Amino acid sequence: MKAIVYQEYGSPDVVRHADVDRPAPAAGEVLVRVRAAALNHADLLTLRGTPFLLRLAFGVRRPKATVLGRAVAGTVAEIGPDVKDLQVGDEVFGEAAQRGFAEYVAIPAKRLARKPEQVTFEQAATLPVAGITALQALRLGAARPGTTVLVNGASGGVGTFTVQLAKALGAEVTGVCSTRNAELVRSLGADHVIDYTREDFTRDTRRFDVLIDMVGNHPISALRRLLAPGGIYIASNSAGGPVLGPIPRLLATVAQTPFVRQRLRVLTSRSTAEDLRTLAGFVADGKVTPVIERTYPLSETADALRLLEREHARGKIVLLA
Repeated sequence: MKAIVYQEYGSPDVVRHADVDRPAPAAGEVLVRVRAAALNHADLLTLRGTPFLLRLAFGVRRPKATVLGRAVAGTVAEIGPDVKDLQVGDEVFGEAAQRGFAEYVAIPAKRLARKPEQVTFEQAATLPVAGITALQALRLGAARPGTTVLVNGASGGVGTFTVQLAKALGAEVTGVCSTRNAELVRSLGADHVIDYTREDFTRDTRRFDVLIDMVGNHPISALRRLLAPGGIYIASNSAGGPVLGPIPRLLATVAQTPFVRQRLRVLTSRSTAEDLRTLAGFVADGKVTPVIERTYPLSETADALRLLEREHARGKIVLLA
Protein backbone atom coordinates (compact mmCIF):
# COMPACT_ATOMS: atom_id res chain seq x y z
CA MET A 1 0.00 0.00 0.00
CA LYS A 2 0.97 3.66 -0.29
CA ALA A 3 1.69 5.75 2.80
CA ILE A 4 3.34 9.00 3.82
CA VAL A 5 6.61 8.07 5.49
CA TYR A 6 9.53 9.89 7.06
CA GLN A 7 12.79 8.43 8.35
CA GLU A 8 14.17 11.55 10.03
CA TYR A 9 12.83 14.63 11.77
CA GLY A 10 12.63 17.76 9.65
CA SER A 11 10.52 19.91 7.36
CA PRO A 12 7.83 18.62 4.98
CA ASP A 13 10.69 18.03 2.53
CA VAL A 14 11.61 14.81 4.38
CA VAL A 15 8.27 13.04 3.79
CA ARG A 16 7.82 10.57 0.94
CA HIS A 17 4.84 8.91 -0.72
CA ALA A 18 6.11 5.35 -0.66
CA ASP A 19 5.16 1.67 -0.65
CA VAL A 20 4.97 0.01 2.77
CA ASP A 21 3.56 -3.28 4.03
CA ARG A 22 -0.17 -3.33 4.56
CA PRO A 23 -0.87 -3.81 8.30
CA ALA A 24 -2.88 -6.70 9.70
CA PRO A 25 -5.40 -6.01 12.47
CA ALA A 26 -4.46 -7.44 15.87
CA ALA A 27 -6.93 -8.57 18.51
CA GLY A 28 -9.48 -5.83 19.14
CA GLU A 29 -8.51 -3.96 15.98
CA VAL A 30 -10.02 -3.43 12.55
CA LEU A 31 -8.25 -2.58 9.30
CA VAL A 32 -9.66 0.63 7.83
CA ARG A 33 -9.42 1.50 4.15
CA VAL A 34 -8.74 5.21 4.55
CA ARG A 35 -10.85 7.52 2.44
CA ALA A 36 -9.89 10.81 4.11
CA ALA A 37 -7.40 11.97 6.73
CA ALA A 38 -7.20 15.40 8.36
CA LEU A 39 -4.01 17.30 9.11
CA ASN A 40 -3.53 18.60 12.63
CA HIS A 41 -0.93 20.86 14.22
CA ALA A 42 0.36 17.85 16.14
CA ASP A 43 1.39 16.26 12.83
CA LEU A 44 3.82 19.13 12.24
CA LEU A 45 5.24 18.78 15.74
CA THR A 46 5.67 15.04 15.26
CA LEU A 47 7.30 15.60 11.87
CA ARG A 48 9.82 18.10 13.24
CA GLY A 49 10.32 16.31 16.54
CA THR A 50 9.64 19.50 18.49
CA PRO A 51 9.56 20.33 21.26
CA PHE A 52 12.52 18.05 21.87
CA LEU A 53 10.84 16.62 24.97
CA LEU A 54 8.46 14.79 22.61
CA ARG A 55 11.34 12.74 21.32
CA LEU A 56 11.48 10.81 24.58
CA ALA A 57 8.20 9.23 23.47
CA PHE A 58 8.54 9.29 19.67
CA GLY A 59 12.24 8.52 19.24
CA VAL A 60 15.29 10.50 20.34
CA ARG A 61 17.39 10.43 17.17
CA ARG A 62 14.80 9.39 14.62
CA PRO A 63 11.06 8.62 14.69
CA LYS A 64 10.00 5.20 15.91
CA ALA A 65 6.76 5.29 13.92
CA THR A 66 7.56 6.33 10.38
CA VAL A 67 4.05 7.03 9.08
CA LEU A 68 2.34 10.30 10.00
CA GLY A 69 -1.32 11.03 10.68
CA ARG A 70 -3.98 10.48 13.32
CA ALA A 71 -7.47 11.58 12.27
CA VAL A 72 -9.05 9.31 9.64
CA ALA A 73 -12.31 8.21 8.09
CA GLY A 74 -12.89 5.22 5.86
CA THR A 75 -14.37 1.77 5.43
CA VAL A 76 -13.72 -1.34 7.49
CA ALA A 77 -11.75 -3.73 5.26
CA GLU A 78 -10.88 -6.48 7.73
CA ILE A 79 -11.85 -7.49 11.26
CA GLY A 80 -9.34 -8.65 13.86
CA PRO A 81 -10.07 -11.21 16.60
CA ASP A 82 -12.43 -10.22 19.42
CA VAL A 83 -14.17 -7.43 17.47
CA LYS A 84 -17.94 -7.78 17.67
CA ASP A 85 -19.47 -4.34 17.11
CA LEU A 86 -18.13 -3.61 13.60
CA GLN A 87 -18.42 -5.42 10.29
CA VAL A 88 -16.54 -5.35 7.00
CA GLY A 89 -17.99 -2.52 4.92
CA ASP A 90 -18.96 -0.28 7.85
CA GLU A 91 -18.12 3.38 7.31
CA VAL A 92 -16.19 4.61 10.33
CA PHE A 93 -14.01 7.42 11.62
CA GLY A 94 -11.66 7.82 14.56
CA GLU A 95 -8.16 8.45 15.80
CA ALA A 96 -5.20 6.29 14.84
CA ALA A 97 -2.09 6.25 17.01
CA GLN A 98 -0.14 7.77 14.12
CA ARG A 99 0.07 5.83 10.80
CA GLY A 100 -3.13 7.46 9.49
CA PHE A 101 -1.70 9.03 6.30
CA ALA A 102 -1.91 5.78 4.38
CA GLU A 103 -4.26 3.72 2.25
CA TYR A 104 -4.90 1.35 5.16
CA VAL A 105 -4.49 1.66 8.93
CA ALA A 106 -5.18 -0.76 11.80
CA ILE A 107 -7.10 0.94 14.64
CA PRO A 108 -8.55 -0.41 17.91
CA ALA A 109 -12.29 -0.78 17.40
CA LYS A 110 -12.97 1.14 20.63
CA ARG A 111 -11.45 4.27 19.06
CA LEU A 112 -13.87 4.22 16.14
CA ALA A 113 -17.46 5.29 15.60
CA ARG A 114 -19.78 4.64 12.68
CA LYS A 115 -20.07 7.52 10.25
CA PRO A 116 -23.64 8.74 9.70
CA GLU A 117 -24.78 8.67 6.08
CA GLN A 118 -25.32 12.46 6.12
CA VAL A 119 -21.65 13.08 7.02
CA THR A 120 -19.00 12.89 4.29
CA PHE A 121 -15.70 11.10 4.77
CA GLU A 122 -13.90 14.45 4.53
CA GLN A 123 -16.08 15.94 7.26
CA ALA A 124 -15.76 12.88 9.48
CA ALA A 125 -11.95 12.96 9.28
CA THR A 126 -11.89 16.45 10.83
CA LEU A 127 -13.68 15.31 13.99
CA PRO A 128 -11.38 12.91 15.91
CA VAL A 129 -8.78 15.51 16.96
CA ALA A 130 -10.01 19.05 16.30
CA GLY A 131 -13.66 18.40 16.98
CA ILE A 132 -12.92 16.36 20.11
CA THR A 133 -10.66 19.13 21.46
CA ALA A 134 -13.37 21.75 20.95
CA LEU A 135 -16.13 19.63 22.50
CA GLN A 136 -14.09 18.72 25.56
CA ALA A 137 -12.90 22.31 26.04
CA LEU A 138 -16.49 23.54 26.15
CA ARG A 139 -17.42 20.72 28.51
CA LEU A 140 -14.53 21.68 30.79
CA GLY A 141 -15.78 25.26 30.69
CA ALA A 142 -19.35 24.16 31.49
CA ALA A 143 -20.70 26.06 28.48
CA ARG A 144 -24.49 26.21 28.46
CA PRO A 145 -27.32 28.56 27.45
CA GLY A 146 -26.49 32.13 28.46
CA THR A 147 -22.78 31.50 29.01
CA THR A 148 -20.43 34.08 27.48
CA VAL A 149 -17.52 32.39 25.70
CA LEU A 150 -14.42 33.97 24.17
CA VAL A 151 -12.40 31.87 21.70
CA ASN A 152 -8.83 32.99 21.03
CA GLY A 153 -7.94 31.40 17.69
CA ALA A 154 -11.49 31.18 16.37
CA SER A 155 -10.64 30.57 12.71
CA GLY A 156 -8.33 27.57 13.12
CA GLY A 157 -9.21 23.91 13.00
CA VAL A 158 -10.21 23.67 16.66
CA GLY A 159 -11.51 27.23 16.84
CA THR A 160 -14.06 26.84 14.04
CA PHE A 161 -15.51 23.84 15.84
CA THR A 162 -15.48 25.65 19.18
CA VAL A 163 -17.46 28.61 17.86
CA GLN A 164 -20.12 26.40 16.29
CA LEU A 165 -20.42 23.99 19.20
CA ALA A 166 -20.64 26.85 21.70
CA LYS A 167 -23.51 28.36 19.69
CA ALA A 168 -25.19 24.95 19.46
CA LEU A 169 -25.00 24.76 23.26
CA GLY A 170 -26.70 28.16 23.57
CA ALA A 171 -23.70 30.31 24.50
CA GLU A 172 -22.94 33.87 23.43
CA VAL A 173 -19.67 33.66 21.50
CA THR A 174 -16.89 36.15 20.82
CA GLY A 175 -14.22 35.02 18.38
CA VAL A 176 -10.69 36.41 18.06
CA CYS A 177 -9.10 36.11 14.61
CA SER A 178 -7.33 38.07 11.87
CA THR A 179 -8.93 40.41 9.34
CA ARG A 180 -9.03 37.84 6.55
CA ASN A 181 -10.92 35.38 8.74
CA ALA A 182 -13.41 37.74 10.38
CA GLU A 183 -16.24 37.05 7.94
CA LEU A 184 -15.69 33.32 8.23
CA VAL A 185 -15.99 33.45 12.02
CA ARG A 186 -19.15 35.55 11.76
CA SER A 187 -20.61 33.06 9.29
CA LEU A 188 -20.06 30.30 11.86
CA GLY A 189 -22.41 32.08 14.25
CA ALA A 190 -20.09 34.19 16.42
CA ASP A 191 -22.04 37.03 18.04
CA HIS A 192 -18.94 39.25 18.19
CA VAL A 193 -15.62 39.17 16.34
CA ILE A 194 -12.40 40.86 17.47
CA ASP A 195 -9.73 41.44 14.82
CA TYR A 196 -6.45 41.01 16.68
CA THR A 197 -4.55 42.88 13.94
CA ARG A 198 -6.50 46.04 14.81
CA GLU A 199 -7.06 45.82 18.54
CA ASP A 200 -5.69 44.10 21.61
CA PHE A 201 -8.52 41.87 22.74
CA THR A 202 -7.06 41.62 26.24
CA ARG A 203 -8.08 45.27 26.75
CA ASP A 204 -11.75 44.54 26.07
CA THR A 205 -14.02 45.83 28.83
CA ARG A 206 -16.39 42.88 28.68
CA ARG A 207 -16.05 39.95 31.05
CA PHE A 208 -16.51 36.34 29.98
CA ASP A 209 -17.64 33.20 31.75
CA VAL A 210 -15.30 31.03 29.67
CA LEU A 211 -12.10 31.89 27.79
CA ILE A 212 -10.78 29.12 25.56
CA ASP A 213 -7.23 29.87 24.50
CA MET A 214 -6.08 28.03 21.37
CA VAL A 215 -3.06 30.27 20.81
CA GLY A 216 -1.31 31.02 24.10
CA ASN A 217 0.13 34.31 22.83
CA HIS A 218 -0.77 36.54 25.80
CA PRO A 219 0.24 36.47 29.47
CA ILE A 220 -2.16 34.55 31.66
CA SER A 221 -2.52 37.63 33.88
CA ALA A 222 -3.84 39.62 30.92
CA LEU A 223 -6.31 36.89 30.01
CA ARG A 224 -7.53 36.58 33.59
CA ARG A 225 -8.66 40.22 33.45
CA LEU A 226 -11.18 39.20 30.80
CA LEU A 227 -12.84 36.67 33.07
CA ALA A 228 -15.88 37.15 35.26
CA PRO A 229 -15.19 36.56 38.99
CA GLY A 230 -16.10 32.89 38.68
CA GLY A 231 -14.90 32.55 35.11
CA ILE A 232 -12.94 29.66 33.66
CA TYR A 233 -9.74 29.97 31.61
CA ILE A 234 -8.89 26.92 29.49
CA ALA A 235 -5.40 26.57 28.06
CA SER A 236 -5.42 24.30 25.03
CA ASN A 237 -2.25 25.24 23.21
CA SER A 238 0.90 27.34 23.37
CA ALA A 239 3.93 27.44 21.10
CA GLY A 240 6.57 27.68 23.82
CA GLY A 241 10.26 26.98 23.35
CA PRO A 242 12.08 24.35 21.27
CA VAL A 243 12.90 22.10 24.23
CA LEU A 244 9.89 22.05 26.55
CA GLY A 245 7.29 23.62 24.25
CA PRO A 246 4.07 24.65 26.04
CA ILE A 247 4.84 22.78 29.27
CA PRO A 248 6.14 25.79 31.29
CA ARG A 249 3.05 27.84 30.45
CA LEU A 250 0.70 24.97 31.19
CA LEU A 251 2.44 24.31 34.52
CA ALA A 252 2.17 28.01 35.35
CA THR A 253 -1.55 27.84 34.62
CA VAL A 254 -2.02 24.97 37.05
CA ALA A 255 0.23 26.55 39.69
CA GLN A 256 -1.79 29.79 39.82
CA THR A 257 -5.16 28.10 40.26
CA PRO A 258 -5.16 27.89 44.10
CA PHE A 259 -4.36 31.60 44.44
CA VAL A 260 -6.91 33.26 42.13
CA ARG A 261 -10.69 33.61 42.12
CA GLN A 262 -11.09 32.33 38.59
CA ARG A 263 -10.62 28.71 37.66
CA LEU A 264 -7.61 28.02 35.44
CA ARG A 265 -7.68 24.73 33.58
CA VAL A 266 -5.39 22.84 31.20
CA LEU A 267 -7.21 20.80 28.58
CA THR A 268 -6.02 17.26 28.00
CA SER A 269 -8.35 15.92 25.33
CA ARG A 270 -8.89 12.23 24.69
CA SER A 271 -10.91 10.80 21.84
CA THR A 272 -13.74 8.47 22.82
CA ALA A 273 -16.30 6.69 20.67
CA GLU A 274 -19.11 8.36 22.62
CA ASP A 275 -17.78 11.85 21.91
CA LEU A 276 -17.18 10.95 18.26
CA ARG A 277 -20.84 9.95 17.98
CA THR A 278 -21.90 13.19 19.68
CA LEU A 279 -19.89 15.26 17.20
CA ALA A 280 -21.15 13.30 14.22
CA GLY A 281 -24.69 13.91 15.46
CA PHE A 282 -24.13 17.67 15.49
CA VAL A 283 -22.84 17.50 11.90
CA ALA A 284 -25.61 15.18 10.70
CA ASP A 285 -28.23 17.49 12.19
CA GLY A 286 -26.73 20.54 10.47
CA LYS A 287 -25.81 22.28 13.72
CA VAL A 288 -22.07 22.09 12.95
CA THR A 289 -20.37 22.20 9.56
CA PRO A 290 -16.67 21.32 9.49
CA VAL A 291 -14.69 24.07 7.78
CA ILE A 292 -12.38 22.52 5.20
CA GLU A 293 -10.02 25.01 3.61
CA ARG A 294 -8.55 22.64 1.05
CA THR A 295 -8.18 18.99 0.12
CA TYR A 296 -5.08 17.27 -1.33
CA PRO A 297 -4.49 13.79 -2.69
CA LEU A 298 -2.43 11.62 -0.36
CA SER A 299 0.52 11.84 -2.77
CA GLU A 300 0.70 15.62 -2.18
CA THR A 301 0.85 15.47 1.62
CA ALA A 302 4.15 17.41 1.67
CA ASP A 303 2.42 20.36 -0.02
CA ALA A 304 -0.47 20.12 2.43
CA LEU A 305 1.96 20.19 5.37
CA ARG A 306 3.72 23.22 3.87
CA LEU A 307 0.41 25.06 3.63
CA LEU A 308 -0.43 24.21 7.23
CA GLU A 309 3.01 25.36 8.37
CA ARG A 310 3.12 28.53 6.25
CA GLU A 311 -0.32 30.00 6.88
CA HIS A 312 -2.85 30.28 9.67
CA ALA A 313 -5.28 27.61 8.53
CA ARG A 314 -8.92 28.48 7.94
CA GLY A 315 -10.44 25.39 9.43
CA LYS A 316 -9.00 22.06 8.33
CA ILE A 317 -6.85 20.62 5.53
CA VAL A 318 -7.85 17.12 4.45
CA LEU A 319 -6.02 14.41 2.52
CA LEU A 320 -7.93 12.10 0.14
CA ALA A 321 -6.55 8.58 0.00
